[in-house]
Amino acid sequence: MNLIQIAQETLEIEADALYQASKRLNQNFLDAIEVILKTKGKLIITGVGKSGLVGAKMAATFASTGTSSFFLHPTEALHGDLGMISKEDTLLAISSSGESEELTKILPHIKRFDIPLIGLSSDPLSSLGRYADVFLDISVEKEACPLGIAPTASTTLTMALGDALAVVLMEHRGFKEQDFASFHPGGTLGKKLFIKIKDLMRTEALPLIYEDTPLKEAIVTMSEGKLGTVLIVDRHKKLLAILSDGDLRRALLQKDFSLEDFAIDYASKVPKSCNNTDLLASDALEIIEKSKIQLLPVTDKNGIILGTLHIHDLINAGIRNREK
Repeated sequence: MNLIQIAQETLEIEADALYQASKRLNQNFLDAIEVILKTKGKLIITGVGKSGLVGAKMAATFASTGTSSFFLHPTEALHGDLGMISKEDTLLAISSSGESEELTKILPHIKRFDIPLIGLSSDPLSSLGRYADVFLDISVEKEACPLGIAPTASTTLTMALGDALAVVLMEHRGFKEQDFASFHPGGTLGKKLFIKIKDLMRTEALPLIYEDTPLKEAIVTMSEGKLGTVLIVDRHKKLLAILSDGDLRRALLQKDFSLEDFAIDYASKVPKSCNNTDLLASDALEIIEKSKIQLLPVTDKNGIILGTLHIHDLINAGIRNREK
């Protein structure tokens, strides 16, 4: 038995099911899109067994891409949750045979309230097919299961068709990256698009020294600050220069080096800084990476120090460069 060959055949069967379905897309698909777009309430997904599991995933996809949606199990609907469906909602029901008992029992009640019904089934003449206002074909030539019993190609097709509906709706509504991120504030994209410098910058116990501070005191401040850097400011806390541990190591190599020298003599006097606390943290990371620095001073428009943003603060917060 060639296990790789069996796996390949499974993928080929399911891929072919998707390909064949793409070729038979017709006006019914567009009608389904129109019904969903006209829905003032929610798009409610329902199904039993494997269809139910696929339906739950579809509901999650719709909900996160701009179509208000949730999954409702037919059995729960029969025992009181039918009241969760309002006249402004649309029901999308999934059943390969179109005859799932729990599902077909709620269909008359759905039609009694004149709630739009989109049916996904392999049989347009089934109970679901006949009740549906819009019928979408999820039939497959064969399942990948060698016994032809376990839903495989059919569930793959159903999930893909749900994705196709969601993507078309996204495009039609002009759903953008920012919209997606607003539904995923804790995800990587949400962090890229919403977390700003002011949300992460350090504002307390900053490693500040004055321009007449000797190196020996600067080293103490650098050690206490634990940022590998000290910020050199004037008496108004305006940023003048930055002394990094790298600058300090290079200073040690100089023949005339003295710990009594002013720290500013060995510092970078044109430091990279940012004066916009509303700048996205992901953009700040890009500045840090391109400038090959670890610490980005944050100032006001007059150059007065407000805080610092260390590359470790960004990494710990899960911030990634926009291009990554």
